[in-house]
Amino acid sequence: MAINVGDKIPAAALRTKTADGIQEVKTEELFGGKKVVVFALPGAFTPTCSAKHLPGYVAQAAALKGKGVDAIACVSVNDAFVMDAWGKDQKVGDNVMMMADGNADFTKALGLEMDGSGYGMGTRSKRYAMVVEDGTVTNLFVEEPGQYEVSAAEYVLGKL
Repeated sequence: MAINVGDKIPAAALRTKTADGIQEVKTEELFGGKKVVVFALPGAFTPTCSAKHLPGYVAQAAALKGKGVDAIACVSVNDAFVMDAWGKDQKVGDNVMMMADGNADFTKALGLEMDGSGYGMGTRSKRYAMVVEDGTVTNLFVEEPGQYEVSAAEYVLGKL
């Protein structure tokens, strides 16, 4: 069953690459005591994700933070090395945290996985965005397959 507004974020671990190497980030640490916009997408370097989804959050980072958002996190079922390379390619800087969910543990815990095996991608995340306040989901926007609208940074910004 998929996560809903009002639910607590499940305990899981994501990974990110830092100057000190790959670091594990527990969901309690990422979401505890903060207002976080997290958006997920099927894969780093894929067409819509690279042309629209991630760039939209980079462009809207200041506006989102101006609405009280403490952090913006991009989650994908890729490894931390790929997420780091994609973040550098997209020039995210400190605007967006690039979080790897390599085994889809977080994605599955949310119930937001999809089967991308028809495209040679295996288990991936559905495209979505959510606002999490102190570990509780306050807004959730899940895209229909093949769509890109409600998870866009501009849409989420309009709902804050």
